[in-house]
Amino acid sequence: MQEKMDILKNRKGFIAALDQSGGSSKKTLANYGIGPDLYNGEDEMFDMIHKMRTRIVTSPCFDSSKILGVILFEHTMNHKMENKYTADYLWENKNIVSFLKIDKGLVDEQEGVKLLKEIPDLEDNLKKAKEMGIVGTKMRSVIFEPNKEGIRKLVLQQFAIGQVIASYGLIPIIEPEVDIYAIEKFGCEQILLSEIEEALKKYNYDLIFKFTLPEKTNFYDELLKYPNVVKIVALSGGYTKEKANKLLKENKNMIASFSRALLENLNYHQTEEEFIKTLKANIDTIYDASINK
Repeated sequence: MQEKMDILKNRKGFIAALDQSGGSSKKTLANYGIGPDLYNGEDEMFDMIHKMRTRIVTSPCFDSSKILGVILFEHTMNHKMENKYTADYLWENKNIVSFLKIDKGLVDEQEGVKLLKEIPDLEDNLKKAKEMGIVGTKMRSVIFEPNKEGIRKLVLQQFAIGQVIASYGLIPIIEPEVDIYAIEKFGCEQILLSEIEEALKKYNYDLIFKFTLPEKTNFYDELLKYPNVVKIVALSGGYTKEKANKLLKENKNMIASFSRALLENLNYHQTEEEFIKTLKANIDTIYDASINK
């Protein structure tokens, strides 16, 4: 675990998000050139997306020179790449650490936010993740309005679950996404930062924050003064790769944890040469925006 922590703290690179769940897999596959006519039911859909992820991860350009870690969906954790469980393959073949997406989706919007649904199998998944060599977890909730009470509830829920995760020796990635189309986006970010600083006075376990790229450059940097904040990473949040990279480059102490931007222009029908060339270009530009400020 210490070697993996050292990688997260000291190696240059970004975190790849390959954790599309049941709710977003269909759209991800469609963008990849696989329509619903090419699979029957959820099991075949997940098999298709695992093949897509395998094609990405086993590509020669997907390596530790630019990538620190990968966020996995539970199905991906439980399946293999080249006869090894995914986390083992990433660590043993690529020297890349793995995180597990643990949330089960969101409840309906209340008080300007969508909180996490209950995670009934949380501790079982944490035990399994630990056994499989996974370094941490990720959970996402969303903010739409600058509602102080709603944002406080969201932050406290994330931190309380994070405490459970940390008790298993794992690092939680806390992801309080501010929707890029949120009403008064900067107002949401101001309240969010204030509530996080209050929570950090109570909780002192190691964690990573994953934020929407902020309206004010370097807005979240002051969180790095807390010794338990390992990293601050950015989600692409619906921005194009070009826009996300531009905004990321302006934020000096954030690195990427992109999903849509990483997959941009990848297609099932590409030859291996075309696929690797496109993936390499995506990785190179995201790395550049993360590191070369």
